[in-house]
Amino acid sequence: MADKQLSVRIVSLQKTLFDGPAQSVSLPGTVGAFEVLPGHAPIISSLEPGTIEVRDADGAPHSFGIRFGVVKVRNNEVTICAAN
Repeated sequence: MADKQLSVRIVSLQKTLFDGPAQSVSLPGTVGAFEVLPGHAPIISSLEPGTIEVRDADGAPHSFGIRFGVVKVRNNEVTICAAN
């Protein structure tokens, strides 16, 4: 099942908020909310104020409020830099 997971890293100016495997990530994109699942096409997007929702490898939810940020998705790796 490891190939059906994302590797997610969320960092703010102060610290790392999340770093680990996940099933999905929901993001507040500037042109609308979207969800990243394993196999998602490569994308770079800006993020608007809202909540990042991560469903970790065990299915547990994690929420992070942000003011703005940017996300890069490539090869099941999700990197998010955000101000919270």
